[in-house]
Amino acid sequence: MSDREKRKVREGLVVSNKMAKTVVVAVETRRVHPLYKKAIKSTKRCKAHDEKTTCKVGDKVKIVETRPLSREKRWRVTEIMTTKGMAGTTLEPKK
Repeated sequence: MSDREKRKVREGLVVSNKMAKTVVVAVETRRVHPLYKKAIKSTKRCKAHDEKTTCKVGDKVKIVETRPLSREKRWRVTEIMTTKGMAGTTLEPKK
């Protein structure tokens, strides 16, 4: 198994692009409570590197784990799956 196969890949929604070459991506995960069997949603906000600054707020993106690029930035944007104007975005930014 090579290093590229071990890297984590997540999908999320861009909630902020105010920093230079950095976007904040909200990644939603679901799990089932072990006792009550209820689905629980949790949202994690990750800072990701966007080299060409092409991501906009509302875009659904795919991010991949990488080496530390700054104090909090450990993810890279690999592709923009849908843009803000396209239908089918299920994740909503946390207010």
